[in-house]
Amino acid sequence: MGLIVQKFGGTSVGSIEKILNVAECVRGEKERGNQVVVVVSAMGKSTDQLVNMAKEISEQPNKREMDMLLSTGEQVTIALLSMALNQKGLEAVSFTGWQAGIMTEPVHGNARISKINTDAVQKQLHAGKVVIVAGFQGVTEDGEITTLGRGGSDTTAVALAAALNADKCDIYTDVTGVFTTDPRYVKNARKLLSVSYDEMLELANLGAGVLHPRAVEFAKNYNVRLEVRSSMEKVEGTVIEGEATMEQNLVVRGVAFEDGITRVTVLGLRNSLTSLSTIFTTLAKNQINVDIIIQSTTEEGAANLSFSIHTDDWIPTLNVLENNKETLAYDQLDAENKLAKVSIVGSGMISNPGVAAKMFEVLANSNIPVKMVSTSEIKVSAVVEEKNMLKAVEALHEAFELGQN
Repeated sequence: MGLIVQKFGGTSVGSIEKILNVAECVRGEKERGNQVVVVVSAMGKSTDQLVNMAKEISEQPNKREMDMLLSTGEQVTIALLSMALNQKGLEAVSFTGWQAGIMTEPVHGNARISKINTDAVQKQLHAGKVVIVAGFQGVTEDGEITTLGRGGSDTTAVALAAALNADKCDIYTDVTGVFTTDPRYVKNARKLLSVSYDEMLELANLGAGVLHPRAVEFAKNYNVRLEVRSSMEKVEGTVIEGEATMEQNLVVRGVAFEDGITRVTVLGLRNSLTSLSTIFTTLAKNQINVDIIIQSTTEEGAANLSFSIHTDDWIPTLNVLENNKETLAYDQLDAENKLAKVSIVGSGMISNPGVAAKMFEVLANSNIPVKMVSTSEIKVSAVVEEKNMLKAVEALHEAFELGQN
């Protein structure tokens, strides 16, 4: 007997019909002789509906009360799925995040899991029951309900799999696995049979929406074997593990992309030695995440600094910088919107020089100007104009032969 954690996202539980389909999937795993823990998201677009209701009352709702509100979405799903399983003759019990022992740091809206007390879950598993846990939520040491932020149900599932020492964690979604790029935009995108943790972490951080980066991080740190698979089709998915065991011939494994990028430029920084730390410390204190950073020095000895942020943070970023202009000692600010980030990812890049050169050659031949660049051992990212994003993705996907079997 093994222990399997299954996670089903919002689209997979978006209707009663789909919940009944999930119940069949769970029953199949149980009939194979496994203990099963199921983590679910809120049904369909119900979280968005709750957010919209809150915003009808307040443009900036209280974060604590937003967590109280949003955590109800998953409670609907767990109860309905438990009913469906019981109706099919399987004993099942539903738990909220706090009933399942998921403890978090005291942050509303984007909390991190600090520890999991698995006693309650294990007691029900030993009694032969399927345990259904609400994803995306937990509780602080003081009893405050928290939510884990976007993609939080993925994180719940992987964290539970790690805490329970599960044999596997299956992430069920509306696609059949991890693709070389988004198949909705590139017709010959191909499903990968396996991806390494490091490659998946880069892809997730760079815009691939299949898995949340924090969930991949958990899986890597605790060596949880993941498989991304379809909730609607009974086909093999993509295995995420320590090292990809298949398709080792691919130097580049995928192309990720993300729109809604803004480049902020701070001109005429006079205290260049301390300005960098002061600026980024100030932004961090205001929960503004900075991505690519470029610094240059003028002939007069001052420094110019450019960095990329998500466009949602554009106005708050400018406000923070303007409010601290005297302390930061700069001349002026500039911002460019409607940008996007296109990235190539592959662990094979470590031992294959010239991959970045090929990427920039492809973009140049496609008449796509590059605004900013960022690299690591296994990825190269380029910021381009948003209107050129899909053109760049298609050109890179073709150039690195990712559509070929």
